[in-house]
Formats: sequence, structure tokens, C-alpha cells
Amino acid sequence: MKTCMKTSDPENITVTQIVEVCGVSRQSFYRNFIDKYDLVNWYFDRLLEQSFKEMGKGETVRDGLIKKFRYIKKERLFFTAGFKGDEQNNLKEHDFFMIYEFYCSLIRDKTGTPPDKHTRKLLEMYCQASIYMTVQWLMKGMKESEEELADLMIDAMPVSLSEQFAKIKIL
Repeated sequence: MKTCMKTSDPENITVTQIVEVCGVSRQSFYRNFIDKYDLVNWYFDRLLEQSFKEMGKGETVRDGLIKKFRYIKKERLFFTAGFKGDEQNNLKEHDFFMIYEFYCSLIRDKTGTPPDKHTRKLLEMYCQASIYMTVQWLMKGMKESEEELADLMIDAMPVSLSEQFAKIKIL
């Protein structure tokens, strides 16, 4: 998929092209992935897994965001192509669910209880906005540094959410 993305947007890439580049059968592809977007999401998960693990080990939200933005910058070709799509099972939607679930799990792990309804709604809005800003940053040439973007995202965090994150020592 990454090789195919060098010349085409994800929506224009076919499973046939992917399996030809990889030298595997369609059957092998579908044994591992639902569709081409599932493959994109799987690769995205691998890129961000380490960043989330590090953040969960006591680093701050800022540190985790900076690591995420560095991954995105390093893999800009993949992310530029991946974030263009708005189809079902797209990368932006997957990024939202992954980040939202990460924050919910982090709150649950640090406090012993899942986030309440109000906090979940704030997280939902914050995660949607942060994905939008990440995509804008990427598509407009990554003019801000990773640190500047992380600071902007923290400044944009709802007050009650930032207070909760400060209380559990991740902000």
C-alpha cells in the first residue's frame, strides 16, 4: 500500500495492485484485512503504537503528541495520502477511535474508573478537533514544529479536561 501510495491516492488503489506489488494472492490479503483501508489502518496502528506505549509509561500528553507528529512527519507520504480519503473505514475515522480509546483507557488506568459521560463528550470533541488540526498541519506543509503543534493542541484542550489530565499527572 505504501508503495502504491507514491503514485495514487488510497481511493484509487485496488487490492489487485496491492497484491501484485506484494507478491501475494488476493486470498492471502483478505485473510488478513477486510479491505484496503483496513490495511492502511493496520499500518497506522503500527506507527503510533510505540508513541502511545511511551505516553502510557508516565510521559506527558505533550511528549506523546510530539512523538506522534514526528512519526507523521517521517511517514508524510503515507499520511498525506491516507488522510485524503473520507470513505468508510478511513484513516481519520480510525485515528479518532484510536486516540479517543487511548485517552479513555489512560484515565481509567490512572483513576481506577472510566471517564464519566461529560468527560467522554469533551474527549470526543477534543479528539475530533486534534485530528482536524493534524490533517491541516500535514496538508499545509507542516510549517509549525512538532513541539509548536503539541503546545497548540494542549492550549486548545477544554479546561476541565486539562485539569483532569493535570490531576492524574499526564499534563
